[in-house]
Amino acid sequence: MAQAISVRLDDDALRALGTLESTGLSRSEAIRFALVQAADRLKDRQALAKEVAALEADELDRAEMLAVANLMEQLRAER
Repeated sequence: MAQAISVRLDDDALRALGTLESTGLSRSEAIRFALVQAADRLKDRQALAKEVAALEADELDRAEMLAVANLMEQLRAER
């Protein structure tokens, strides 16, 4: 169900809205598009942060990462 809202846009938001509208989107379509995209990016960042935290907490993964880094450093030093 659609719901009408009103907002006050600052200069930056108005410029961004103009950019979206210049692609052929209506004002409403541009605002809906921007909201959905912003929410998706936020979810993606949160998921990535969880994945990074899980990897950092994985002692075996960290040990393997250090071993690979050490091996790469040794190979680089042999040149």
